[in-house]
Amino acid sequence: MYVMLKKGGQILKVKLMDIELSDLCGEQRELAEAIGIETYIKLVKTFGGCSIYVGKEDKLKSIIRDKNIKTEFNGSNYKELAKKYDLSERRIRDILDSNYDDLQISIFDKIK
Repeated sequence: MYVMLKKGGQILKVKLMDIELSDLCGEQRELAEAIGIETYIKLVKTFGGCSIYVGKEDKLKSIIRDKNIKTEFNGSNYKELAKKYDLSERRIRDILDSNYDDLQISIFDKIK
């Protein structure tokens, strides 16, 4: 796939894979630096022009925590898990009762 790129007053026809970090600016460059240029190009091909939400690191930590709670649950250790993870027993029960994993959708799932 080719794109038109303005560089140094000239318009160039280049392959997407020929784009370098120095060709990008602002947030686009920051994003490419963070995830790598090849992954950035894949992101552009898949989601170019769309607004996507990137969650905070705390959300990832809570997903891992919840998974650990579900793994460590033995059927009756609500109090111990609450103490270990600094949560209320009610929150532990909510995590264990939830179908959280089943409700998650990937950003790659097609929404119809």
